[in-house]
Amino acid sequence: MEFQIEFSGHENIRSNHQKTIEITKESHLTPQGDCIVGVNATSSCADLPEELKQKLKNPNSKIIFSIGVDDEEFVVIGRGHPDLILTHQDDIVIRKSDFICPRTLAIKCDKASDLVPRKMISLLQNPLAKGIFTIKVEE
Repeated sequence: MEFQIEFSGHENIRSNHQKTIEITKESHLTPQGDCIVGVNATSSCADLPEELKQKLKNPNSKIIFSIGVDDEEFVVIGRGHPDLILTHQDDIVIRKSDFICPRTLAIKCDKASDLVPRKMISLLQNPLAKGIFTIKVEE
């Protein structure tokens, strides 16, 4: 199963957090939001299809995320968990840790925002930039 979320860039995107990656439906971003790679996202955790949420809650699920901007692509692999809540109205966060809250989409991810290529971050610092956040679940 695959699901795509469109998002925009923002001049304050820094992407230097060592444990998480976030996209948000919010349009405002301060420099303190150092894990955020995109704003104006078309979906949050709460907006995901129920079938996808069920697959994300399978502890055996391998979740492949790809962030695409222009010709650049960044891939992250994470895991599902039965305790995922998936109800946050604005945000999606993927985590290297196993911390779970309503914003958490996946845990035990192999990368965080500090590893997003700087070329991609430069592109995303343009508010006119458009990106695609793809969620693919393999059970």
